[in-house]
Amino acid sequence: MTNEQQPQHRRTIPTVQTTPTRKTPKTENRTVLISGAGIAGPALAYWLRKYGFRPTIVERAPALREGGYAVDFRGEAHLSVLERMGILAGVRAAQTHMGAMAYVNSAGREVSRMPADVFSGDLEILRGDLGRILHDATKERTEYVFGDSIAALAEDADGVTVSFERGEPRRFDLVVGADGVHSTVRSLAFGPEDAYVHPTGLYSAIFTTPNHLGLDHAGRAYLTPGRLVAVYSARNNTEAKAVFYFAAPDAPGHDRHDRAEQQRIVSRAYAGNGWETERLLAAMPSAADFWFDSISAVRMDSWSRGRVALLGDAAWCPTPLSGMGTGLAVVGAYVLAGELAAADGDHLVAFARYQEVMDEYVRGCAKQADGVANWMVPGNRFMAWFVHQNYRLLPYVPWKGRIAASIRRTANAIDLADYGPRGSALAERDGPGGR
Repeated sequence: MTNEQQPQHRRTIPTVQTTPTRKTPKTENRTVLISGAGIAGPALAYWLRKYGFRPTIVERAPALREGGYAVDFRGEAHLSVLERMGILAGVRAAQTHMGAMAYVNSAGREVSRMPADVFSGDLEILRGDLGRILHDATKERTEYVFGDSIAALAEDADGVTVSFERGEPRRFDLVVGADGVHSTVRSLAFGPEDAYVHPTGLYSAIFTTPNHLGLDHAGRAYLTPGRLVAVYSARNNTEAKAVFYFAAPDAPGHDRHDRAEQQRIVSRAYAGNGWETERLLAAMPSAADFWFDSISAVRMDSWSRGRVALLGDAAWCPTPLSGMGTGLAVVGAYVLAGELAAADGDHLVAFARYQEVMDEYVRGCAKQADGVANWMVPGNRFMAWFVHQNYRLLPYVPWKGRIAASIRRTANAIDLADYGPRGSALAERDGPGGR
């Protein structure tokens, strides 16, 4: 059944009448529609509820999306937000505990190794597991609407009338697009994505497959000019993730909703590739969590327009090559909600302050992706050989620790305000059940 055929799944938040005791957000700016139930959207909903706002999340998929990459949190800034949300222990319990990634030749013999302690974050978790943790932390106090998507936005002086693909129109005070690189909200409020989405020339596919190599918290990768295929164990070695990165700078535009076409693109790109590639490709059609897209960066001068704001990859995607996207999403959610609380719901003040706080931090994190594509998917045999030599030498060079330290400094290059007292005051308005 396609997404278009899926029924809507709505969860209505119970009404609890309470008496206002302290200053609350501006009455006209309390309801917030968030597009996207991935990582940034639920993280924002958590903080908005804490500060007394009433978030609704709409998600095109019929349920939470499973699968996806292993994602990293790096440094105190990322971890402190998880701790303030009360989910750090849960994220730690679900972390992957991955070891090194061994690069092999066509016969499966190891030729080099990428050390886990240099490039991995402080905490790594599968994206689907993180999504479930965030959903569990928000589902009792946030309205989730699955199987629907925003079709149109009509803003006026008092709010935004939102039309949906399936549901009836509804009225909200503010709208936030946390709906990824191909953001619907961004297209509706800012214009076509071509102006903001910048392809790197790489494509990627990932899906779950049996752990037929018997990997134990480890990975194997096979590198040929213009192509990388890797497999790493997941969920305590009970399964594995197959990952494909390949160069296709002149590839025609693909239909993002045509799974069969996407799989044909991957199969053509890896025809005759060798190693375990054919076996992994054979498992691709039956993978329920297959994902495919171009690897693209998003760059914008402004993340807000009127009553609409963008968050996470919709606003600033640094590409998965940076290793910073998920951490940026949760930090950005904390700052956006906190600034709305600090401004007592004044969106013009809050949105401007949100970008002021985050902009330099986002730019610094995005720079972590500079040049990574040439290392991840070398364009010729010499460059592939050069990459292997560097990985062989890396454990022995005296500056190895500086690489990890530099990445951590970038991840920590933001001073997070404590919005807590203001949030606590606002939350008294509605109490634990919402209004």
